[in-house]
Amino acid sequence: MKKIFTALLIFTGFYTASFAQKINKVEFGANVGYNGSYIQQTGTISNSDGVSGFNLGVSAEYYFSDRWSIKGKVIYDQKGWGNGFLDFPDGTTLEGVNFQLNYITVPVMANWHFGRTRNWYLHFGPYAGFLTSAKENSTGTDVKAAFNSTDFGLDLGIGIKIPVSDNTKIFFEYDGQGGVSNVFNSGGGPTFQNTRESINIGVLFSMK
Repeated sequence: MKKIFTALLIFTGFYTASFAQKINKVEFGANVGYNGSYIQQTGTISNSDGVSGFNLGVSAEYYFSDRWSIKGKVIYDQKGWGNGFLDFPDGTTLEGVNFQLNYITVPVMANWHFGRTRNWYLHFGPYAGFLTSAKENSTGTDVKAAFNSTDFGLDLGIGIKIPVSDNTKIFFEYDGQGGVSNVFNSGGGPTFQNTRESINIGVLFSMK
């Protein structure tokens, strides 16, 4: 019985030490990614053609346990759509153009870590985007005035973290954003939301 009790204490100690390594840990990260984005009309399955872009982000993640954490990010995010049209004040219309909308996006997400070593994760939560510029790419026309200055929506993603040292990891991630607010600032007519998918790679540094 004494040996069993001793073994149980040792096992409990190892488990507690392993668990404690995750609690109250903070990870800071930076990433770069490829974006594919388009806009979709509210209440329909109709969406525009897509365009390519990129994102650059920094993050901070606080662990409550080995399974749950909360993560905040600040992202330079290129969105937009392709094969649109632009009306000019003189009555002419330019068709087949691409629009690029640049945002500073701030998502705040819950992270659920899974797998034997908890290196896989799902993240989900709301985001707010702040429009920094908007243009039609073929002529470089500034069209920022036609768009709302803020964009709100939901963020959902999955990724894996791969340790490379005691305090450093690299990660690979698929991330998707779906807007819930109107992209345009017009008062009437149909409404459209941003949709953005990205594939990201980054590095994480942990501290406790």
